[in-house]
Amino acid sequence: MSTDTKDNVCEEEVYSHLFKANSKTVFNYIYYKFGNEEKAYDAVQEAFVKLWENCAKVSPEKAKAYVYTIANNLYLNVIKAEKVRLKHADKVNNTNYESPEYLMEENQFKEKLDKALDALPENQRTTFLLNRIDGKKYAEIAEMEGVSVKAIEKRMHLALKTLREQIEGI
Repeated sequence: MSTDTKDNVCEEEVYSHLFKANSKTVFNYIYYKFGNEEKAYDAVQEAFVKLWENCAKVSPEKAKAYVYTIANNLYLNVIKAEKVRLKHADKVNNTNYESPEYLMEENQFKEKLDKALDALPENQRTTFLLNRIDGKKYAEIAEMEGVSVKAIEKRMHLALKTLREQIEGI
């Protein structure tokens, strides 16, 4: 890539390079969250479409974090939309292997956790999920988000503090 096109995501060569370099890892990230290949492909495609639509506003250095953020937001929106269906499916699929008390406590805990996660600011929720669910290291998250590792540490600290306050037993 020539240096005069490196500073503009709207250049086809820069955009193409960003897509080739990041689409697979963004796909894996979303696929692990969704557990559904088709939804993951859709989210990746939508994220890169939004990058193209906003190419003049996003620098190449921030493009990777931008795509991850868009893909994650798409994931969170789909999850919110499917929440009712998933809760109903959980009730239908639960077996009687555990005691009714245990199942009730588990459901209550899940509800508390969902509410607490939904109440977190987006940046704290994203950091928490990337670290605790996807196993990403703080440095990886910082690169995706385009912030310092210290900022990620602070977000994680605040997220954990909030979750501990809102949920007993954590």
